[in-house]
Amino acid sequence: MTDARPRKRSLTLKGHQTSVSLEDAFWISFRDIANAQGKAVNALAAEIDAARGLDCGLASAIRVFVLNHYRDAVAIMDQET
Repeated sequence: MTDARPRKRSLTLKGHQTSVSLEDAFWISFRDIANAQGKAVNALAAEIDAARGLDCGLASAIRVFVLNHYRDAVAIMDQET
């Protein structure tokens, strides 16, 4: 099982280094989604960063993005059956 404790992950947004604290499961899923979309992790993180509100941290926005991605996939599978 992956580590449930958040770990700092480095990202580059708009040419600046930043970090987010994410659990392994979210980071691995985030990387998988980026790969499936043919995007670099930094590019996908920049899209999420641009769309998030000021009251939401980047790590939280990434977690919600990952959750919504998989919820949408389940909804599509449910519609097909």
